Amino acid sequence: MPIKVLVVDDSSFFRRRVSEILNADPDLTVIDTAENGQQAVEKALSLKPDIVVMDIEMPVMDGITAVRQIMAKSPRPIMMFSSLTHDGARATLDALEAGALDFMPKRFEEISRDRNEAGKVLQQRVKALARSPVPSAPRPAMQVPPPPRPAAGARPAPVPTPSSGAAAPRPLPVAQPLRSTGPAKGRYQLVAIGTSTGGPVALHEVLTRLPKDFPLPIIIIQHMPASFTPAFAKRLDTLCQIQVKEGADGDDMRPGVAYIAPGGKQMVLDGNRLRVRESDERLTYKPCVDVTFASAAKALPGKVLAIVLTGMGADGRDGSRLLKQGGATVWAQDETSCVVYGMPMSVVKAGLADEVLSLDNVAARMMEVV
Repeated sequence: MPIKVLVVDDSSFFRRRVSEILNADPDLTVIDTAENGQQAVEKALSLKPDIVVMDIEMPVMDGITAVRQIMAKSPRPIMMFSSLTHDGARATLDALEAGALDFMPKRFEEISRDRNEAGKVLQQRVKALARSPVPSAPRPAMQVPPPPRPAAGARPAPVPTPSSGAAAPRPLPVAQPLRSTGPAKGRYQLVAIGTSTGGPVALHEVLTRLPKDFPLPIIIIQHMPASFTPAFAKRLDTLCQIQVKEGADGDDMRPGVAYIAPGGKQMVLDGNRLRVRESDERLTYKPCVDVTFASAAKALPGKVLAIVLTGMGADGRDGSRLLKQGGATVWAQDETSCVVYGMPMSVVKAGLADEVLSLDNVAARMMEVV
């Protein structure tokens, strides 16, 4: 049975264009359209689409408010269309906080110069998100302050799930192949995190649970446009006890600081220093997890804790293989807690994951091993 899609935008031209692209895929069918957020809420309740694709700026009711109401009344996957501007970045992050799972540029030429290729990307993204698990309640606001850090020497308590009244975290499943050997504590000099679809919320869940005195630097590769990473880094910095900043060429990595790779470029390691470079046009992802992981494998062999979180595709698998060959440790997020189980799955299926963790357990495990 085709995936049922509700398309929401105040532009009749854009509604028609998106509908034509989605209906061209036999696995998708647009069951209706809406021209503002209020109509979107009403039609989501009555038609129960498998996924809603929606603009942010609309009359009567904006997309962010509509997301909150849909997630409160009839939760389902929602993908936003965003303008790649500073204000668009802030609004898109608000929509993700409200419960949307992902976003795409509203101007399709910013996805690909090839119109057919851009359409295929949209179809693939909608199909992947439509199959994603959806929380049964609205996502907690990202503005919730982080919990107090444990006393010195204390073992971190298990991290609760974000939904109120949720069950305690499950025991951690462990992938056996290619397990790293040797003592864990004291061996790491860097944490490297790669993620894509669902990453902004996943990173928030992890980073806000780390104490101010986290003893290692963290580098983050999140697939994100150039106009988004400064706003994303600034927002996380206001919410976390650790410092979060967009990585800059020449930055010396410091403990307790998370460096987010700038969108549209590649961030690599040169010893303990970051280098930000223009990206090779042949690379699909800018920034690319494989590129950064490969440089970390060379700069700090055996001293990296790499974590691959939710995301489409397989970016991070080849970089994880290079890290493992040098003796590093690789963790992957489990399928149940992923928005899209693509990147972590590629690592697990390749036998590269030392541990497979629920998102709720990642921060606590980081504190245990470092």
